[in-house]
Amino acid sequence: MAGQISEQGGGAVPGAGIGLAIVGCGTIGRIRAELAREHPALGWLGLCDLDDDLAAALATDTSADFVTGDYRELLARPEVSAAIIATDENEHVEPVLAAVERGLPIFIEKPLATDPVRSAAVLQAIEDSGVDAVVGYTQRFRRRFLAARQRIHDGRIGDVTTVVTRAFMNRMVPLATLARTEQRNGLTPMVVSGTHSLDVCLWLLDGLAGKDPVEVYARSDDRVLGDLGTLDTTLGVFTLADGSLWSMNINWALPTVWPGSVYGLEIGVVGTEGILDIEDTHRDTILAAEQPLGGGYQPKGFAPGAPRHVDFFGSYPPGDLHDGRLWGPMREETTTWLNRLLTGAATPHATARDGHRNLLLSMAMDLSARTGAPVRLPLTPQELT
Repeated sequence: MAGQISEQGGGAVPGAGIGLAIVGCGTIGRIRAELAREHPALGWLGLCDLDDDLAAALATDTSADFVTGDYRELLARPEVSAAIIATDENEHVEPVLAAVERGLPIFIEKPLATDPVRSAAVLQAIEDSGVDAVVGYTQRFRRRFLAARQRIHDGRIGDVTTVVTRAFMNRMVPLATLARTEQRNGLTPMVVSGTHSLDVCLWLLDGLAGKDPVEVYARSDDRVLGDLGTLDTTLGVFTLADGSLWSMNINWALPTVWPGSVYGLEIGVVGTEGILDIEDTHRDTILAAEQPLGGGYQPKGFAPGAPRHVDFFGSYPPGDLHDGRLWGPMREETTTWLNRLLTGAATPHATARDGHRNLLLSMAMDLSARTGAPVRLPLTPQELT
């Protein structure tokens, strides 16, 4: 499927605003496209997905100017001046490299790749080309984390000695993610979802002396999701270069009826002169209803399999709906990126190097859990394959 949809869009030409290509029209691609369409600087919008119906529906809803099932065709369009890669986790590499070849600024949903060697190759291509590439780590745009990072870097709690991280996730995410692919070997709770809490912790400490991880020891369990080819939970302890300790724990096998639609996160940061205790579990606003509630993580073709009667507002990471529009951190993340394209201003987005680092560290946790032994860091991508 390919073609102009000029009757629905503005038919913009290069130089008349941002020409945005979005590869992948699923849950996140749809959100990004709808938010981008609201931006006054968007001049042209092109979409790509292998699912013709999915792409066509989004094209209609966003008045897209062009739609196709071939990412190469889309990224080669002369109108395109920036790209968002929002395909499934295993399918990022080729469209990213195609966008790099054209020299386009890119927003990449994490990870760069699910294979560490390919991730390194993507990072090398990005850095060699000099393109501006960011990776989607939406937690960085939650105000509580932005404020916490500022306080830490202002020295309000002194030198950080301990970080404690706990992530609880509804199993709807692994059930839906694994159903879309047979390539499940690298789709662990840490690689797919724990990477978000790992990233935000490293970002809180970014630039502080002695806070690079030098060792990790982890353990895992798979009693609930093992038959589907993934783990339930991974718990680990990182030792940082200055001897500080950081525990990083995730379980993404909570029942589908758990009120958290996706993510509940707690982070404690202890310093020599104070503490930051950050609760991002979303239990401050709770809806309970006799009739089953919609929402949660429900991409096309997936249903949770059990009615949900209680919901923690805000536990869907992109944000919450009001009057058909999404409000929350993904709006700020997407809009800030579009503004970055226009002004060149520095933003909190994760870099491609951050994304590659996060993959290696999450895979190092998985390696330690498999071997039952501590793993010295850093590791090369080859050591993790």
